[in-house]
Amino acid sequence: MFADRARIYVRSGKGGDGHVSFRREKYVPNGGPDGGDGGKGGDVIFEVDEGLNTLIDFRHIRKYKAQDGEEGGKKNCRGKNGNDIIIKVPAGTVIKEAESDKVITDMSGDNKRVVLLKGGRGGNGNQHYATATMQAPKYAQPGVPAQELELILELKVIADVGLVGFPNVGKSTFLSRVTNAKPKIANYHFTTLNPNLGVVDLEGTKGFVIADIPGLIEGASEGIGLGHEFLRHIERTKVIIHVVDAAGTEGRDPIEDIYAINKELEVYNADISKRPQVIAANKIDMIYDDGSGNDPVSALKAEFEPQGIKVFPISAISQKGLNELLYEVYNMLQEINEEPTIFEQEYFPEEATNAYHNLPYTVEYNEEEEEYVVEGPRIEKMLGYTNLESEKGFTFFQNFLKDNGILEELEALGIQEGDTVRMYGLCFDYYK
Repeated sequence: MFADRARIYVRSGKGGDGHVSFRREKYVPNGGPDGGDGGKGGDVIFEVDEGLNTLIDFRHIRKYKAQDGEEGGKKNCRGKNGNDIIIKVPAGTVIKEAESDKVITDMSGDNKRVVLLKGGRGGNGNQHYATATMQAPKYAQPGVPAQELELILELKVIADVGLVGFPNVGKSTFLSRVTNAKPKIANYHFTTLNPNLGVVDLEGTKGFVIADIPGLIEGASEGIGLGHEFLRHIERTKVIIHVVDAAGTEGRDPIEDIYAINKELEVYNADISKRPQVIAANKIDMIYDDGSGNDPVSALKAEFEPQGIKVFPISAISQKGLNELLYEVYNMLQEINEEPTIFEQEYFPEEATNAYHNLPYTVEYNEEEEEYVVEGPRIEKMLGYTNLESEKGFTFFQNFLKDNGILEELEALGIQEGDTVRMYGLCFDYYK
């Protein structure tokens, strides 16, 4: 079974909480704080596995969780970091945020490994919060919460050339004759339910990759039949080969078929419909000459070659005309000479995770402890995702206090230089 789309849940590891403890040794009656830091949570990592060509495994396993970091321990013992979880996907997999359907990353080209969600940072133990005025801090920093996302995985086949055409026009036979692919072939509609890939090895060329896009029907762009499931595979191709039944063995008009498919491509994605095309007029060995002089190949040429679309009469069965068509496609590829389509990032998990600006907070004066206390979900989130040990992080922290009006509220309460401010496990003296 081929699977090209899956929905999964991923979660990074939570950071381990910092520990609260004090030295308890013989002859040391009033030992200082020795609570260790929590360990970092594991990351969620996606990697390309060249041996995979389907997303079938994600039909059976839908939840992926990295390991949480361990809590800190006594005697300044740091908690163990949580293990990362590495998720293997085939090349060409586009990872999207499920609700918005926006692209997070495209596992194509040089993009072989991505840290999609970072594990939470471990919290500081109480050893970090001892000051001259607070020698026995009874609090520690909690670990940063885990990040989680619902994802859509879409496999978009990476190929230079896409074969399109109505069902049963001979695309699979064509692919089997010109490449090393071995698609299943039978005489009924929607025979091909999988995008088949094959490599064309032309003498004197580097060759190229062809994808047989399963048979389309009218309304495919609107999701009728298996339209969307198939059309997504042509998004990366540079050249399109229209395969039509020139003999009309099923009573279809090849000219109408080409216009119908082009319409579906345009509705689905206008950029795709503008890509270079050639027409493979297949089954010419089955064309019946009734003496009327009505040649379907000539009719195709008269209709499309003035539009700049070349028509090549071929027979996939006898292999007549195949080389001429393939060399033309190769030359078209050389003129294009561009990298396959890579889908740009539209959704940034870090920004979504740090969306704490609308959360509440409080600024109060604790008379008993003689300190100003700033707490609330907004503060907790900010501290969790800010590395105060770095210059950039500390600058962000200062701007956060200013931009959120916290400094103004502290001054309104009468704070003076040298007064203590506590934000959960973080304590500092106030100076302008």
